[in-house]
Amino acid sequence: MAGSDERRFQVLRAIVADYVANQEPVGSKAIVDRHNLGVSSATVRNDMAALEEEGYIAQPHTSAGRIPTDKGYRLFVDRLSEIKPLSPAERKAITTFLDGAVDIDDMLRRSVRLLAQLTRQVAVVQYPTISAASLRHLEVVPLSPARLMLVVITDSGRVDQRTVDLGDVITEENVTRLRDSLNSALAGRRLTDAASRVSELPDQAPGELRDVFIRVCTVLVEHLVDHPEERLVLGGTANLTRSVADFPGSLRQVLEALEEQVVILKLLAEARNPGAITVRIGEENEDEQMRSTSVVSIGYGRDDMLLGGMGVVGPTRMDYPGTIAAVRAVANYVGRILAGG
Repeated sequence: MAGSDERRFQVLRAIVADYVANQEPVGSKAIVDRHNLGVSSATVRNDMAALEEEGYIAQPHTSAGRIPTDKGYRLFVDRLSEIKPLSPAERKAITTFLDGAVDIDDMLRRSVRLLAQLTRQVAVVQYPTISAASLRHLEVVPLSPARLMLVVITDSGRVDQRTVDLGDVITEENVTRLRDSLNSALAGRRLTDAASRVSELPDQAPGELRDVFIRVCTVLVEHLVDHPEERLVLGGTANLTRSVADFPGSLRQVLEALEEQVVILKLLAEARNPGAITVRIGEENEDEQMRSTSVVSIGYGRDDMLLGGMGVVGPTRMDYPGTIAAVRAVANYVGRILAGG
Protein backbone atom coordinates (compact mmCIF):
# COMPACT_ATOMS: atom_id res chain seq x y z
CA MET A 1 0.00 0.00 0.00
CA ALA A 2 2.88 2.30 -0.84
CA GLY A 3 1.93 5.97 -0.95
CA SER A 4 -1.30 5.62 1.00
CA ASP A 5 -1.61 7.13 4.43
CA GLU A 6 -1.73 5.47 7.81
CA ARG A 7 -5.44 6.21 8.23
CA ARG A 8 -6.35 3.83 5.43
CA PHE A 9 -4.45 1.06 7.13
CA GLN A 10 -6.31 1.83 10.38
CA VAL A 11 -9.56 1.40 8.44
CA LEU A 12 -8.33 -1.93 7.06
CA ARG A 13 -7.28 -3.03 10.54
CA ALA A 14 -10.74 -2.15 11.87
CA ILE A 15 -12.40 -4.17 9.10
CA VAL A 16 -10.16 -7.18 9.83
CA ALA A 17 -10.83 -6.98 13.58
CA ASP A 18 -14.62 -6.66 13.23
CA TYR A 19 -14.96 -9.30 10.52
CA VAL A 20 -12.83 -11.84 12.43
CA ALA A 21 -14.89 -11.21 15.56
CA ASN A 22 -18.39 -11.13 14.03
CA GLN A 23 -18.17 -12.81 10.61
CA GLU A 24 -20.33 -10.01 9.22
CA PRO A 25 -19.36 -7.57 6.45
CA VAL A 26 -18.26 -4.27 7.99
CA GLY A 27 -19.78 -0.89 7.04
CA SER A 28 -18.40 2.61 7.49
CA LYS A 29 -20.86 3.49 10.28
CA ALA A 30 -19.78 0.45 12.32
CA ILE A 31 -16.13 1.48 11.95
CA VAL A 32 -16.87 5.02 13.15
CA ASP A 33 -18.98 3.73 16.06
CA ARG A 34 -16.57 1.01 17.24
CA HIS A 35 -13.14 2.45 16.49
CA ASN A 36 -11.86 5.82 17.56
CA LEU A 37 -10.43 6.95 14.22
CA GLY A 38 -11.42 10.61 14.63
CA VAL A 39 -12.94 10.92 11.14
CA SER A 40 -16.43 11.00 9.63
CA SER A 41 -18.33 8.18 7.95
CA ALA A 42 -17.80 9.93 4.61
CA THR A 43 -14.04 9.88 5.04
CA VAL A 44 -14.14 6.21 6.03
CA ARG A 45 -16.28 5.44 2.96
CA ASN A 46 -13.70 7.14 0.73
CA ASP A 47 -10.92 5.13 2.38
CA MET A 48 -12.91 1.92 1.93
CA ALA A 49 -13.42 2.72 -1.75
CA ALA A 50 -9.66 3.16 -2.16
CA LEU A 51 -8.94 -0.05 -0.27
CA GLU A 52 -11.42 -1.93 -2.44
CA GLU A 53 -9.92 -0.53 -5.64
CA GLU A 54 -6.47 -1.67 -4.49
CA GLY A 55 -7.75 -5.18 -3.72
CA TYR A 56 -7.47 -5.16 0.08
CA ILE A 57 -11.20 -5.49 0.77
CA ALA A 58 -14.19 -6.74 -1.19
CA GLN A 59 -17.97 -6.37 -1.20
CA PRO A 60 -19.73 -9.71 -0.84
CA HIS A 61 -22.96 -9.95 -2.82
CA THR A 62 -25.19 -6.92 -2.29
CA SER A 63 -24.10 -6.17 1.27
CA ALA A 64 -23.23 -2.58 2.10
CA GLY A 65 -20.29 -3.82 4.17
CA ARG A 66 -16.85 -5.04 3.15
CA ILE A 67 -14.68 -8.00 4.10
CA PRO A 68 -10.89 -8.43 3.91
CA THR A 69 -9.36 -10.22 0.93
CA ASP A 70 -6.30 -12.48 1.10
CA LYS A 71 -4.28 -9.42 0.07
CA GLY A 72 -5.82 -7.42 2.92
CA TYR A 73 -5.05 -10.11 5.48
CA ARG A 74 -1.48 -10.28 4.17
CA LEU A 75 -0.94 -6.55 4.65
CA PHE A 76 -2.48 -6.77 8.12
CA VAL A 77 -0.16 -9.65 9.11
CA ASP A 78 2.93 -8.03 7.57
CA ARG A 79 2.29 -4.84 9.54
CA LEU A 80 1.70 -6.45 12.91
CA SER A 81 4.03 -4.23 14.92
CA GLU A 82 3.83 -6.54 17.91
CA ILE A 83 2.21 -9.82 18.80
CA LYS A 84 -0.04 -9.52 21.80
CA PRO A 85 1.60 -11.55 24.56
CA LEU A 86 -0.21 -14.39 26.22
CA SER A 87 -1.52 -13.59 29.67
CA PRO A 88 0.34 -14.94 32.71
CA ALA A 89 -2.55 -17.34 33.25
CA GLU A 90 -2.25 -18.67 29.68
CA ARG A 91 1.51 -19.10 30.02
CA LYS A 92 1.10 -20.90 33.33
CA ALA A 93 -1.53 -23.17 31.78
CA ILE A 94 0.89 -24.10 28.97
CA THR A 95 3.69 -24.90 31.41
CA THR A 96 1.44 -26.86 33.78
CA PHE A 97 -0.22 -28.86 31.01
CA LEU A 98 2.97 -29.76 29.12
CA ASP A 99 5.04 -30.39 32.26
CA GLY A 100 2.82 -33.38 32.94
CA ALA A 101 3.99 -35.21 29.79
CA VAL A 102 5.57 -38.60 30.50
CA ASP A 103 7.41 -39.01 27.17
CA ILE A 104 7.76 -37.40 23.77
CA ASP A 105 4.62 -39.02 22.37
CA ASP A 106 2.60 -37.68 25.28
CA MET A 107 4.29 -34.28 24.89
CA LEU A 108 3.28 -33.99 21.23
CA ARG A 109 -0.29 -35.18 21.88
CA ARG A 110 -0.64 -32.62 24.67
CA SER A 111 0.83 -29.91 22.41
CA VAL A 112 -1.78 -30.35 19.68
CA ARG A 113 -4.61 -30.49 22.20
CA LEU A 114 -3.36 -27.30 23.82
CA LEU A 115 -2.84 -25.46 20.51
CA ALA A 116 -6.28 -26.49 19.29
CA GLN A 117 -7.86 -25.19 22.50
CA LEU A 118 -5.91 -21.91 22.53
CA THR A 119 -6.53 -21.06 18.87
CA ARG A 120 -9.82 -22.89 18.20
CA GLN A 121 -8.23 -24.16 14.98
CA VAL A 122 -6.72 -27.44 13.77
CA ALA A 123 -3.33 -28.00 15.37
CA VAL A 124 -0.56 -30.12 13.91
CA VAL A 125 2.86 -31.12 15.24
CA GLN A 126 5.58 -32.98 13.35
CA TYR A 127 7.65 -35.60 15.14
CA PRO A 128 11.27 -34.58 15.73
CA THR A 129 13.41 -34.91 12.63
CA ILE A 130 15.62 -37.96 12.86
CA SER A 131 18.47 -36.34 10.91
CA ALA A 132 18.86 -33.66 13.59
CA ALA A 133 19.04 -36.06 16.54
CA SER A 134 22.02 -37.87 18.01
CA LEU A 135 22.03 -41.03 20.07
CA ARG A 136 22.67 -40.11 23.69
CA HIS A 137 22.62 -43.59 25.21
CA LEU A 138 21.55 -47.13 24.38
CA GLU A 139 20.47 -49.22 27.34
CA VAL A 140 20.26 -53.02 27.14
CA VAL A 141 17.84 -54.60 29.63
CA PRO A 142 17.48 -58.40 30.04
CA LEU A 143 13.80 -59.38 30.02
CA SER A 144 14.58 -63.09 30.26
CA PRO A 145 17.71 -65.19 29.75
CA ALA A 146 17.08 -65.18 25.98
CA ARG A 147 15.27 -61.89 25.46
CA LEU A 148 16.52 -58.28 25.62
CA MET A 149 14.94 -54.85 25.56
CA LEU A 150 16.85 -52.08 23.74
CA VAL A 151 16.12 -48.56 24.99
CA VAL A 152 17.28 -45.89 22.53
CA ILE A 153 17.59 -42.41 24.06
CA THR A 154 18.32 -39.43 21.78
CA ASP A 155 19.43 -35.89 22.57
CA SER A 156 16.07 -34.64 21.30
CA GLY A 157 14.37 -36.38 24.22
CA ARG A 158 12.96 -39.28 22.27
CA VAL A 159 12.94 -42.65 24.06
CA ASP A 160 12.14 -45.76 22.02
CA GLN A 161 12.03 -49.37 23.07
CA ARG A 162 12.59 -52.49 20.98
CA THR A 163 12.67 -56.14 22.05
CA VAL A 164 15.10 -58.71 20.67
CA ASP A 165 14.63 -62.48 20.84
CA LEU A 166 18.11 -64.00 20.94
CA GLY A 167 17.30 -67.67 20.35
CA ASP A 168 19.75 -68.60 23.10
CA VAL A 169 20.58 -67.53 26.64
CA ILE A 170 22.97 -64.68 27.39
CA THR A 171 24.90 -64.10 30.61
CA GLU A 172 24.87 -60.84 32.57
CA GLU A 173 28.54 -60.41 31.74
CA ASN A 174 27.85 -60.63 28.01
CA VAL A 175 24.90 -58.20 28.35
CA THR A 176 27.36 -55.72 29.85
CA ARG A 177 29.86 -56.35 27.03
CA LEU A 178 27.10 -55.85 24.47
CA ARG A 179 25.92 -52.62 26.11
CA ASP A 180 29.44 -51.20 26.36
CA SER A 181 30.25 -52.10 22.77
CA LEU A 182 27.08 -50.53 21.39
CA ASN A 183 27.50 -47.28 23.33
CA SER A 184 31.18 -47.04 22.49
CA ALA A 185 30.37 -47.29 18.78
CA LEU A 186 27.16 -45.26 18.64
CA ALA A 187 26.84 -42.74 21.51
CA GLY A 188 27.08 -39.17 20.26
CA ARG A 189 26.53 -40.08 16.61
CA ARG A 190 23.75 -38.63 14.49
CA LEU A 191 21.09 -41.28 14.02
CA THR A 192 21.59 -41.20 10.26
CA ASP A 193 25.31 -41.99 10.76
CA ALA A 194 24.62 -44.53 13.48
CA ALA A 195 22.59 -46.70 11.09
CA SER A 196 25.61 -47.36 8.84
CA ARG A 197 27.88 -47.89 11.86
CA VAL A 198 25.49 -50.47 13.34
CA SER A 199 25.71 -52.62 10.21
CA GLU A 200 29.47 -52.95 10.70
CA LEU A 201 29.33 -54.13 14.33
CA PRO A 202 28.58 -57.88 13.85
CA ASP A 203 31.78 -58.33 11.83
CA GLN A 204 33.77 -56.77 14.69
CA ALA A 205 32.07 -58.75 17.48
CA PRO A 206 33.79 -61.57 19.41
CA GLY A 207 32.99 -64.93 17.87
CA GLU A 208 30.85 -66.14 20.78
CA LEU A 209 28.69 -62.99 20.59
CA ARG A 210 28.44 -62.65 16.82
CA ASP A 211 24.94 -64.16 16.58
CA VAL A 212 23.73 -61.91 19.41
CA PHE A 213 25.17 -58.85 17.65
CA ILE A 214 23.52 -59.84 14.35
CA ARG A 215 20.09 -60.09 15.99
CA VAL A 216 20.49 -56.88 18.02
CA CYS A 217 21.92 -54.86 15.12
CA THR A 218 19.18 -56.05 12.75
CA VAL A 219 16.55 -54.61 15.11
CA LEU A 220 18.56 -51.40 15.59
CA VAL A 221 18.99 -50.77 11.87
CA GLU A 222 15.25 -51.14 11.33
CA HIS A 223 14.69 -48.56 14.06
CA LEU A 224 17.36 -46.09 12.95
CA VAL A 225 16.26 -45.96 9.32
CA ASP A 226 12.69 -45.27 10.38
CA HIS A 227 11.56 -41.72 9.63
CA PRO A 228 9.57 -40.34 12.55
CA GLU A 229 9.64 -36.88 10.96
CA GLU A 230 7.08 -38.21 8.48
CA ARG A 231 4.62 -38.71 11.33
CA LEU A 232 2.22 -36.02 12.43
CA VAL A 233 -0.02 -35.53 15.43
CA LEU A 234 -3.26 -33.75 14.54
CA GLY A 235 -5.89 -32.28 16.84
CA GLY A 236 -8.97 -30.08 16.78
CA THR A 237 -10.26 -31.02 13.31
CA ALA A 238 -13.82 -30.49 14.52
CA ASN A 239 -13.00 -26.78 15.00
CA LEU A 240 -13.20 -26.34 11.23
CA THR A 241 -16.89 -27.22 11.28
CA ARG A 242 -17.77 -24.33 13.62
CA SER A 243 -18.35 -22.14 10.58
CA VAL A 244 -18.87 -23.90 7.28
CA ALA A 245 -19.41 -20.46 5.70
CA ASP A 246 -15.66 -19.85 6.05
CA PHE A 247 -15.09 -22.63 3.51
CA PRO A 248 -17.64 -22.08 0.73
CA GLY A 249 -17.90 -25.39 -1.09
CA SER A 250 -14.47 -26.50 0.04
CA LEU A 251 -14.55 -27.77 3.63
CA ARG A 252 -14.50 -31.37 2.40
CA GLN A 253 -11.38 -30.60 0.34
CA VAL A 254 -9.66 -29.13 3.39
CA LEU A 255 -10.50 -32.18 5.50
CA GLU A 256 -9.19 -34.47 2.75
CA ALA A 257 -5.96 -32.44 2.59
CA LEU A 258 -5.51 -32.83 6.35
CA GLU A 259 -5.84 -36.59 5.93
CA GLU A 260 -3.15 -36.52 3.24
CA GLN A 261 -0.31 -35.81 5.62
CA VAL A 262 2.12 -35.08 2.79
CA VAL A 263 0.31 -31.77 2.18
CA ILE A 264 0.79 -30.69 5.79
CA LEU A 265 4.36 -31.96 5.92
CA LYS A 266 5.16 -29.79 2.90
CA LEU A 267 3.73 -26.74 4.67
CA LEU A 268 5.63 -27.47 7.89
CA ALA A 269 8.83 -27.97 5.91
CA GLU A 270 8.79 -24.23 5.15
CA ALA A 271 9.51 -23.55 8.83
CA ARG A 272 13.29 -23.92 8.67
CA ASN A 273 14.38 -21.93 11.73
CA PRO A 274 13.30 -22.46 15.34
CA GLY A 275 11.12 -19.54 16.43
CA ALA A 276 10.53 -18.13 12.92
CA ILE A 277 6.81 -17.81 12.15
CA THR A 278 5.53 -18.45 8.62
CA VAL A 279 2.00 -17.40 7.63
CA ARG A 280 0.44 -18.66 4.39
CA ILE A 281 -2.87 -16.99 3.58
CA GLY A 282 -5.47 -18.36 1.15
CA GLU A 283 -4.16 -18.34 -2.40
CA GLU A 284 -0.57 -18.29 -1.10
CA ASN A 285 -0.96 -22.00 -0.35
CA GLU A 286 0.34 -24.01 -3.29
CA ASP A 287 -2.00 -26.93 -2.73
CA GLU A 288 -5.38 -26.13 -4.27
CA GLN A 289 -7.25 -27.91 -1.48
CA MET A 290 -5.81 -25.47 1.08
CA ARG A 291 -6.60 -22.19 -0.67
CA SER A 292 -9.52 -21.35 1.57
CA THR A 293 -7.30 -21.69 4.64
CA SER A 294 -4.50 -19.90 6.42
CA VAL A 295 -1.59 -21.85 7.88
CA VAL A 296 0.49 -20.44 10.73
CA SER A 297 3.60 -22.57 11.22
CA ILE A 298 6.85 -22.44 13.15
CA GLY A 299 9.96 -24.55 13.59
CA TYR A 300 10.65 -25.85 17.08
CA GLY A 301 14.02 -26.66 18.55
CA ARG A 302 16.76 -24.53 20.04
CA ASP A 303 19.18 -22.07 18.46
CA ASP A 304 20.25 -23.70 15.18
CA MET A 305 18.88 -27.17 16.08
CA LEU A 306 15.62 -27.59 14.16
CA LEU A 307 13.74 -30.63 15.44
CA GLY A 308 10.47 -30.29 13.56
CA GLY A 309 7.55 -28.05 12.76
CA MET A 310 4.19 -27.26 14.29
CA GLY A 311 1.33 -24.94 13.53
CA VAL A 312 -2.38 -24.45 13.02
CA VAL A 313 -4.72 -24.59 10.04
CA GLY A 314 -7.89 -22.53 9.97
CA PRO A 315 -9.97 -20.21 7.81
CA THR A 316 -8.48 -16.99 6.46
CA ARG A 317 -10.87 -15.26 8.89
CA MET A 318 -8.48 -15.93 11.75
CA ASP A 319 -7.29 -14.08 14.85
CA TYR A 320 -3.76 -13.78 13.51
CA PRO A 321 -2.15 -11.97 16.48
CA GLY A 322 -3.60 -14.41 19.01
CA THR A 323 -2.85 -17.46 16.86
CA ILE A 324 0.76 -16.42 16.23
CA ALA A 325 1.29 -15.78 19.95
CA ALA A 326 -0.08 -19.20 20.91
CA VAL A 327 1.88 -21.09 18.25
CA ARG A 328 5.11 -19.33 19.22
CA ALA A 329 4.62 -19.92 22.97
CA VAL A 330 3.92 -23.65 22.63
CA ALA A 331 6.76 -24.13 20.13
CA ASN A 332 9.23 -22.34 22.40
CA TYR A 333 8.31 -24.55 25.33
CA VAL A 334 8.35 -27.84 23.37
CA GLY A 335 11.62 -26.93 21.64
CA ARG A 336 13.30 -26.01 24.92
CA ILE A 337 12.28 -29.31 26.54
CA LEU A 338 13.10 -31.62 23.63
CA ALA A 339 16.41 -29.90 22.84
CA GLY A 340 17.48 -30.35 26.45
CA GLY A 341 17.37 -26.62 27.30
